[in-house]
Amino acid sequence: MTIDEQLSYLRKGMAEIIREEDLRERLVAAAAGRKLRIKVGFDPTAPDLHLGHTVLLRKMKHFEDLGHTVIFLIGDMTGLIGDPTGRNVTRPPMTREAILANAETYKAQVFKILDPEKTEVRFNSEWLGPMTYVDIVRLASHYTVARILERDDFSKRLRDGISISMHETLYPLAQGYDSVALECDVEMGGTDQKFNLLVGRELQRDYGQPPQIVCTTPLLEGIDGVNKMSKSLGNYIGITEPPDVMFRKVMQISDELMWRYYLLLTDKSEADIAAMRARVAAGSLHPMEAKIALGKSIVADYHPAADAERAAEVFDSVVRQKQVPADIETAALPEGVVKDGAIRVDKLLARIGLAESVSDAVRKIKAGAVEINGVKWTTLTWAEPAPELVIQVGKHWRKVVR
Repeated sequence: MTIDEQLSYLRKGMAEIIREEDLRERLVAAAAGRKLRIKVGFDPTAPDLHLGHTVLLRKMKHFEDLGHTVIFLIGDMTGLIGDPTGRNVTRPPMTREAILANAETYKAQVFKILDPEKTEVRFNSEWLGPMTYVDIVRLASHYTVARILERDDFSKRLRDGISISMHETLYPLAQGYDSVALECDVEMGGTDQKFNLLVGRELQRDYGQPPQIVCTTPLLEGIDGVNKMSKSLGNYIGITEPPDVMFRKVMQISDELMWRYYLLLTDKSEADIAAMRARVAAGSLHPMEAKIALGKSIVADYHPAADAERAAEVFDSVVRQKQVPADIETAALPEGVVKDGAIRVDKLLARIGLAESVSDAVRKIKAGAVEINGVKWTTLTWAEPAPELVIQVGKHWRKVVR
C-alpha cells in the first residue's frame, strides 16, 4: 500500500487521530524499515470480552496487517487501582488473583482476532511493580493537580461533592508511564480514554521520547441502541457466546445501528457500506437481508463459517417463520407470579429457569431479549388472557400453561 492507502485503511472506524501528520511521518519512516510499536491496554476487570472490545482489537489487527508490532498490554497493576473513567464513584479494588484469572481468559480470547506471531503480550507489573515510593513521587511530579482535575469525570465529581480518592488520580499517570516504558509510537483507546492517552503523550515528551500518536475509536452501542455495550447492562454480544446466540443478538439491533456495526465490526470498506445503504434506501435490498449478512460476518469472525450459516438458518426457521422448536419444555404457571390478575414476567422467568434471578430477568427484559408468543416483551407484566405462553430468551424456550 502507498502511505495514503495505509492512512485510509487505518482511518476507517477511528474517531480521532492526534496528530495525523505525525502518523504519516512515522509510516514513511516505517517504510524505510522501522516498524511502529502500537499499544492498547486492557484492565482485566471482567473475564469475557464482547464486541465492544473488538472495535479496538480490529484496529490493532489492521496495524498488524501493515507489518507493525502490536502490544496487547494487560493492566494487572492499573487494574488494582481501577480505571475511574466514566465513573461517579470510586471503583472497588480487585484482588490480584481475580485480575490474573481474568487476564488468562483475555489472552485466550484476543487471538480470535490478533495474530499470536505478531503480538506482544505484556503486563504492566513488569515496570510498575518494581517502582519505589521515590519513583512514584518523581512520576507524580510530572503532572499538576489542576491538569488531573481537568478530566471530565473528576471535575464533575468535584462539582457534585463526590469524593475522589488519591489513588484514582494516579491512574492516568500509571497508564501514561506504560507508554514511556514500552516506547510506544501509537496508543489506541476508546473516546472515553482520550485524557489518559494524552497524558502518555506528555509524559513521553518529558522523558525525552517522541510523543505517541493518539488514536481513539468510537464506543460501540449495545443491542439496546442507547447505552455503551456492557455486560452489566445485559446489552452485550460476547465473542465466546454460541453462534446462534450471537446471531440472534445481532438481529435485535435497529436498522440504523446496523450500519455502525458494519463500520466498526467488519472489514467492509466505507464505499461498500455506503453502496449497500443506498440499495436499502432505494428498496433494492431489504434491511433484513443486509442485517443477516452482517450477522453471518460477525459470527464467522469467532466461529467456523459453517456455524454462522447454521445460525442464520435456525434464525430463519425459528424466528422469521415463527417455528417453535419441537422439543420445547412445558411448565405449569408457578405460584406467586400473579398479582392483581397480571403475571409478573420477571418473577416468571426466574421461576422457570430462563433467568438466574429476578434482577437478571429484569435486565433481559429491558435489553429486549425476551419474546412472549412471538412478540418482543419489554415490560414487567403480562395481563393478556392467553391460555399458554410461549417464551423465548435467547436460544432457550419454555411453554407455560395456566
